Amino acid sequence: MFTKIVWATDGSANADEALPIARSLAEAGGGRILAVHCTEVFVGRSASGLPVPADEEERQEKIRGQVAELRAAGLKATLLVVVGASSETARLLAKTAGRVDADVIVTGTRGHGLVTGAIVGSVTQRLLHLAPCPVLTVPPAQRPARRRMPETGAVGG
Repeated sequence: MFTKIVWATDGSANADEALPIARSLAEAGGGRILAVHCTEVFVGRSASGLPVPADEEERQEKIRGQVAELRAAGLKATLLVVVGASSETARLLAKTAGRVDADVIVTGTRGHGLVTGAIVGSVTQRLLHLAPCPVLTVPPAQRPARRRMPETGAVGG
């Protein structure tokens, strides 16, 4: 079903939590993974872009290693680094997914609530509106487990 899988990664722990899901989809459907990393740049008065994260090279090296591990496990996997302004990340991911005719985009989330997400913005929220294909979001593992309410069986948080 999903043979062209975009794994959207910024090198964070949240993105790492989405990788096993992308891998499972690729293994189940004989698919391939395109790891897409958007390098955010800040454009100031000088019209030259400077990378925002000081550890960008380490992030890319980590992602290259993850892609190499996927290949070593027998999966088809490649890395694409896309450069753009930090406010364009969702648009760049959606555009890339469209260009490669992706079947699904797999991405981690930070787990912000609606209010925090609205205030600080959310790449995932914007991606849901821009993506040309389904977006599978993976919540952070440290989120408290949902518990069943004994009297109703309803799920509470």
